[in-house]
Amino acid sequence: MAAKDYYATLGVDKKATQDDIKKAFRKLAHKYHPDKGHADESKFKEITEAYAILGNDKKRREYDTYGQAFPGGANAGGAGQGNPFAGFDFSQFQQGFGNGDIEFDLGDMFGGMFGGGRQARTPRGRDISIDLEVPFQDAVFGTTRDVLIGKISTCDTCKGSGAKPNTEITTCTTCNGSGKIHETRNSILGQFSTVRPCVDCEGTGKVPKEKCEACKGHGVRRKENNIHIEVPAGIDNGEMIRLPQQGEAIKTGVAGDLYVKVHVKPHPVFRREGSNLVMDLPVKLTDALLGTTVPVATLEGKTLEVKIPIMKRAEELLRVAGKGIPVSGTHRGDLIIRLEVALPHKLSGKAKKSVEDLKTEGL
Repeated sequence: MAAKDYYATLGVDKKATQDDIKKAFRKLAHKYHPDKGHADESKFKEITEAYAILGNDKKRREYDTYGQAFPGGANAGGAGQGNPFAGFDFSQFQQGFGNGDIEFDLGDMFGGMFGGGRQARTPRGRDISIDLEVPFQDAVFGTTRDVLIGKISTCDTCKGSGAKPNTEITTCTTCNGSGKIHETRNSILGQFSTVRPCVDCEGTGKVPKEKCEACKGHGVRRKENNIHIEVPAGIDNGEMIRLPQQGEAIKTGVAGDLYVKVHVKPHPVFRREGSNLVMDLPVKLTDALLGTTVPVATLEGKTLEVKIPIMKRAEELLRVAGKGIPVSGTHRGDLIIRLEVALPHKLSGKAKKSVEDLKTEGL
């Protein structure tokens, strides 16, 4: 499939300024709009797709360099496929694209065009995030924490209704109980309607005769909440825990989510490498030459008797299976012990003579 020439679609030169591109799009959009005399749905989609690319400086540079194959272009599932307005930022047209003082939102207008439209979304409260620091051992084996968070929550007094307890709730007269306000606007491209939540009833369709004194009728208020957090075994430093609907509440809809970013304190002995625990173990020169057995304390608080074989190099690794980070179920990574020969800082006369004897043996 040949790449589309967006400049030709809008009838502008490749050196055209953003103002030239915008003017060309306005002229063609007015000409081919489905409500106009020269209506051409296919042509209207083409010019809108072209403007979605050329009207954005970043996308235009990528298009000039790579054609339609650049990430986010039409061949990548962008404006040329499915919804022709996908990825198109209409916000820049919310003012000034009209006749005189008329203003409109192209995003709303195109929402109901060509059989498309925006799907209704359940209102959600604001997501919030906190930081939680845990010891290294708790991050390995898992733990629980209870934290006190100040956030917008459902009012305990009115249970979210906004009404004073034991008082009547009536139908909102502004929206007649629908919770929505319909507005019709005129533009150079035709007439279109928008829907917004009713401000008086906050989209519920109901208003209290007497407002709750605790929340002033909003159904939600700021308060401190005790949140129970389950820290899973094996969590790594910087990972996030998502607690659904533990964020801020709203009167209508669902609460947002709470995100907990976990910070793991460093351990004086152990460090993490993937699913393995790693530790350094200094070994005396004589033990490295002759081999030995040494006690090693684990994160569980137990002691392992680790056999150190005769070392062939100054640094070697020992692996203790199943003593690392929990991965899934009962499976765990390994404990890696890095053996390092510790050379003495000072030799006694007797020790020095023994080393000289070893030297004569070629060691």
